[in-house]
Amino acid sequence: MKQKLLIRFALLGIIFLTGCTKLDEVVLDESSVTGLSEKQIADGIIAPVYAGLPSLFQHTVYFALQEISTDEAILPYRGGTDWGDNGIFLSLHRHETMSTDPNVRNTWTVLTLSISRAVTAMNSLITNKDASAKVYLAEATGMYAYYNMVMLDLFGIVFVKDDLGTASKILRGTEAVDYIKKKLLEAEPNLETTAGPGRLTKAGAWGLLARLHLNAAVYRDRYASAFTFTPEDMDKVNEYTTKIITSNQFAFATDYWTIFNDENRNNKELVFAVDQRADLNGHNRLAYFTLSGDQFPLPAYPGANGTDGPGITPDFYRSWVSAYGSVDPAQADPRFYKKNMVPTINGKDTCIDAASFRYDRGILRGQQYGLLRVNGAFLKCPDGRLRVGKLYNVTRSKPNLPVNFTEQIDFTTAGSDYSTGFRALKFEFSKGSVSGRNFGEVDIPIVRFADVYLMRAEAKLRKNDAAGALADVNLVRTSRTANIAGSALSSVNLDLLFRERGFELYWELQRRTDMVRFGKYEGAWTEKTNTDKNKRIFPIPQTAIDGSSNLPGYLKQNQGY
Repeated sequence: MKQKLLIRFALLGIIFLTGCTKLDEVVLDESSVTGLSEKQIADGIIAPVYAGLPSLFQHTVYFALQEISTDEAILPYRGGTDWGDNGIFLSLHRHETMSTDPNVRNTWTVLTLSISRAVTAMNSLITNKDASAKVYLAEATGMYAYYNMVMLDLFGIVFVKDDLGTASKILRGTEAVDYIKKKLLEAEPNLETTAGPGRLTKAGAWGLLARLHLNAAVYRDRYASAFTFTPEDMDKVNEYTTKIITSNQFAFATDYWTIFNDENRNNKELVFAVDQRADLNGHNRLAYFTLSGDQFPLPAYPGANGTDGPGITPDFYRSWVSAYGSVDPAQADPRFYKKNMVPTINGKDTCIDAASFRYDRGILRGQQYGLLRVNGAFLKCPDGRLRVGKLYNVTRSKPNLPVNFTEQIDFTTAGSDYSTGFRALKFEFSKGSVSGRNFGEVDIPIVRFADVYLMRAEAKLRKNDAAGALADVNLVRTSRTANIAGSALSSVNLDLLFRERGFELYWELQRRTDMVRFGKYEGAWTEKTNTDKNKRIFPIPQTAIDGSSNLPGYLKQNQGY
């Protein structure tokens, strides 16, 4: 059987990767394909729609914009030089980002390419005769809406591209919100109830619709002094979150850390997630980024370590401390820390089987211990087990400087040393990551069950149903019982709910969006005093504006840049 497979890339106007200014579609390849069934062709069409998700969730892409720009994470020049990168992470944290910032450009590129692939798939699947095509078309449509929603959140615009033969149209404000809603609702009826790892389902679409309505007030009037959360939007948040809850497909993980373990794709808390399997060459960046260069979590791979990137701000740490007063948050909240290692016995190194070695998880504080490495090999005890002991900054040519994470972290010389800042090892360091960066096997949550409850709690609270909101929040808190039991709150208001979202969702790329919605993004925190509300969104990359210069006004730079 001979099939003709037309592969088009509907590059949204700019052809963003190359800077080309042509706004029409470009046929990259048209070839005769022998022996492919309609099902195989359909599979090949839908796969690229999801392919960009792991790249989007890398540390110098979406993560940087969503976390480094907030009160949750900070990345100074380590040792005065490392992670300098011409000051981009300092500027990002200070809300002084420019249109030439590579983090901004990387994110824009992944999003526009992913939108393009979704448009291509939507147009190609219409003519596919396999039974799967109808479902795949719905998935492509839903993913098109998702990528555009992220684009709207970060850059304030949506690309409308329904037909391969027409130029993209740009929407903002209410029109943009309504368009995304329309596409998600268009997709939802034909999405499957259950599907394979990482695929968009009905519940995933409901979660995205809930998130859209929750943030609609921001998206409609980005620079408002106060956002107007309409009862209609909050009712929709309640409707879609309740659909997920009552579907009986999902459940809370009693052990919080299992949500972020290797091979977590069957965890019932994941509603929609980035599919990361070894054969898909996923990444381990969200774990690698924060750890010390002298933390080597994998006995099988002596070259896999951290990079001394961001730490949590003292402000974020203090929010935990203030919540629990005289009780250490590690003893009060199961989401703060999980101890996995016995580092020493009576001050002496310990010995451990390779199969039993696990790094501690959560907020890492103080002196760090781990596998001892000399000349590229791990030290062993006389019985052949691995030696675990006190770590020093050997990889940083500071063998006398302990890897001792401190609360202080800032842009001063003292605050930017290799050991400053408590670190957030939330995602398990993937066991197959040869270099520390590659072969991640932790599916990264996009929508998860606890967030569904917290979104519903917020909708209830914004409609003055404090009792209903409190019940939802406490269900999240008290469901974590495997290590230490989570405790219930006696009351909740918007400030406490914001704090609770931080405790539950830190390092999951939601903080900036939350801060804007709760009116916190213009506040002051460590190394950040900028109060400019124009910084609620990022600048459009200068390369994209330059690339569309033959169409005056097509891409207008965002206000304040």
